[in-house]
Amino acid sequence: MKEIPDENIYNLIPKEEVKVHKEPRYISQFSESVKIEKQKNKAAHKTMGAVKVEVPSPKEYLQKHSKEATLALKSAVLDSSGRRCLAEEKRRPPVPLRTEQPIMGVQTNKSFITSNVAEAVMAVPKKQQPIYVDNKKGDKHLLETSGLVPKYTKKKDYGSTPEYLVKRNEEVRKAQEEYDAYVKERLKMGAMKQLSEEERQSVLEGLKKNWDELHHEYQRLSVVIDTPPKKAHKERLEAEMRQLERDIDYIERHKIIYIANN
Repeated sequence: MKEIPDENIYNLIPKEEVKVHKEPRYISQFSESVKIEKQKNKAAHKTMGAVKVEVPSPKEYLQKHSKEATLALKSAVLDSSGRRCLAEEKRRPPVPLRTEQPIMGVQTNKSFITSNVAEAVMAVPKKQQPIYVDNKKGDKHLLETSGLVPKYTKKKDYGSTPEYLVKRNEEVRKAQEEYDAYVKERLKMGAMKQLSEEERQSVLEGLKKNWDELHHEYQRLSVVIDTPPKKAHKERLEAEMRQLERDIDYIERHKIIYIANN
């Protein structure tokens, strides 16, 4: 690397002196209070422990084995000869070995795991009771006893037929009576007659036979219908078949049919 010589023309140009701005030293606002607190508590515990500590009594000194766990004392009882003896504590029976199979309670071959799984699968889910919240803290109350749910069984007219249904049934009954009277009058005048069941069945069979013939003719149409006569013939067959289907449905739904005499 080539060194730059000290003699340089740029050194002849006077340079401006750059002043470094130094921020003021940080001084805590609690420094004086900390010093006072430190001086106040400096000599608070020069003795052993606190100043107002109760001195233990010399009689309560630490004895040997005083900190060890004490065993249960054995009670002294009298034997058959009248002498005192120490009764041993009642101990629980020992834990059975792995090879032993102790009998505990009632034995059963029921598989509780399988039964619990079946009960969980077949159990009906619990239906949550509807509730409402009345404040921002989320206090919950039952909706059933709140008075917000209408109780139709407590209405005065519960169980009675509404007025609009009574009125409608009356209008239907009157219309049926007027129709029956009109039919009887027309029958007496000989203006129309009622089809018997044999005539009704024969008419129904004739309509179905006509539909089968039209359907058979419809099935024999060409696959490609590209001329106006073919399109018109297809549309005519479809219209006639739809009309026959409506007539068949009408006769099948109505058992009593009246026809007018010319």
